[in-house]
Amino acid sequence: MSDFEPLIVAFVCNWCTYTAADLAGTSRLAYPQNVRLIRMMCSGMVDPKYVIKALLEGADGVLIGGCWPGDCHYINGNLKARRRVALLKEILARFGFHEDRVWLRWIAASEGNRFAETIEEMVQRIKALGPSKVKEVLVA
Repeated sequence: MSDFEPLIVAFVCNWCTYTAADLAGTSRLAYPQNVRLIRMMCSGMVDPKYVIKALLEGADGVLIGGCWPGDCHYINGNLKARRRVALLKEILARFGFHEDRVWLRWIAASEGNRFAETIEEMVQRIKALGPSKVKEVLVA
């Protein structure tokens, strides 16, 4: 388990979090390579079935990144994402998924350092949780 490296799928807002990830890269900020970015136009466009599909196909964690409340380019898409994630976490808990496997974070375009720190923190938290139990089922 010490060599476990979690796979994190990140659904990120085109206008803020994706731009922050780009800023982190161009600023040469170091962060784990465990994340796979999927650019969405808005965090509010992340359908819960995308998150469930990622978890069922072997992701150890899912990050949804969006604009700060009040700064959404689609007015209230990030607030829709917040409501969806709250409900999704309740549903996933009933199926044995720890709530720390799905994160919702507000990361502005100018916060490349916050993006890098979030990925680092999430990787450490997922490492502490261990691999997703779904992987055991998929291998068997």
